[in-house]
Amino acid sequence: MTLAPAVADPAEAEAFLAAHPDTAFVDIIFTGLAGTARGKRIRVHELAGLYGAGRPLPVSILVADVTGQDCFDTGLVWENGDSDRFARPAPGTLVPTAPGHAMVITSLFEADGGVCDIDCRAVLARVVERLTADGLTPVVACELEFYLIDRSRPDGQPPQPARMGGARAATHGTYGLEELDDAGPFLADLWAAADAAGLPLETAISEYAAGQMELTLKYRADPLRVADDVVLYKRLVKQVARRHDMLASFMAKPFADAAGNGLHLHVSINDAAGANIFASPHGQPNAPLLHAIGGLKAALAESFAIFAPNANSYRRFRAGSFAPVAASWGMDNRTTSFRITAGPDAARHIEHRIAGADANPYLALAALLAGVHHGLAHRIDPGPPVIGDGYAAAAGDDPAAAALPGDWFAAVRALAAGTILPAYLGADTIAMFASVKRTEQERYMAVVPPLDHEWYLANA
Repeated sequence: MTLAPAVADPAEAEAFLAAHPDTAFVDIIFTGLAGTARGKRIRVHELAGLYGAGRPLPVSILVADVTGQDCFDTGLVWENGDSDRFARPAPGTLVPTAPGHAMVITSLFEADGGVCDIDCRAVLARVVERLTADGLTPVVACELEFYLIDRSRPDGQPPQPARMGGARAATHGTYGLEELDDAGPFLADLWAAADAAGLPLETAISEYAAGQMELTLKYRADPLRVADDVVLYKRLVKQVARRHDMLASFMAKPFADAAGNGLHLHVSINDAAGANIFASPHGQPNAPLLHAIGGLKAALAESFAIFAPNANSYRRFRAGSFAPVAASWGMDNRTTSFRITAGPDAARHIEHRIAGADANPYLALAALLAGVHHGLAHRIDPGPPVIGDGYAAAAGDDPAAAALPGDWFAAVRALAAGTILPAYLGADTIAMFASVKRTEQERYMAVVPPLDHEWYLANA
């Protein structure tokens, strides 16, 4: 049976409009396999129809590439006349964004009302169902890093960190308080927008590069809603940044000489009584925690293209960058891929540090939970932990630090040949995602970049 995501009750729309009578426009947000939020803007009198039969969207939106172009090799464009599917609203996601404006997350359904199997929300719902069928409840959270960048720049010029507080930051500013002061007007507006939207947005820090920020979203025992939160949050961040004449970028590696943007995934698992099955003394991980890490390691090669979906994604993975370079785990060790956190024993969990902020949050959480469940079900031994410098362990061929897929092309091949993820995310989902990425690879490689001219024009 294909599990369908829940559809919001029309009473939600009625209650929202009663509370926000000035609403004039609503953005319908849909996230396809490439992870970019797309959709339509409707007038408020059309909202009842969205909450009734749904709103038609062409099926090709599921498999558009990261730039919005059709991916013809998927067979979901010309072969069926690019026929419509129907976007229907997700519960609790109709939220205000600005005076007179709102947005809502949607899932895509077939014309007969059945679930669209490769809809990303449906994919994540299926994986969650695998855990709940075993009496397990995944509790997850996401941390996203992003850059605030000058919105205006001359054609062909590289981006630069935004001017805040009257000047452009020139130093890392890691955990800097002055940097938070400079970004204060932006942050105040972002927190206000998040509060109005009901997003559980909390601590802000200045990250490991000029103009880089991170804010945390609270844990929820509802992975589907957490992924929805990420999509709503990214939309709000970008909108608020525009109002401050800045561009907010979640690109994995905007600057060659600065830190990349990660999407850190935090996960623990509750049993039927609500107790965390990973709870254990610091430094003494229990069997379920080790088995979960074992599953994440086992599934990592075929999951990597989901965590690092774009050509640029692979520029993050450099030694000394706070991004991992090996399939490794450790105790409170930020040089590994899977970090067992410190803190109270009852709150013990895994921080998965591989995904970039450019990853599709629905698919990233689905791949994460698939690995966890696979490890628990098969009691997989993760091998020894990395002690100390994970980058040195990887460079020294330490068996505790196995190599990651070397590049975008290798990762997509590993995904297409995988045996674990198809059983969780669905074989069609994997095949379509791989097809989209292969199309992007062909388009990317068809462009001759300036570096080719610098290196080869005169020297070949």
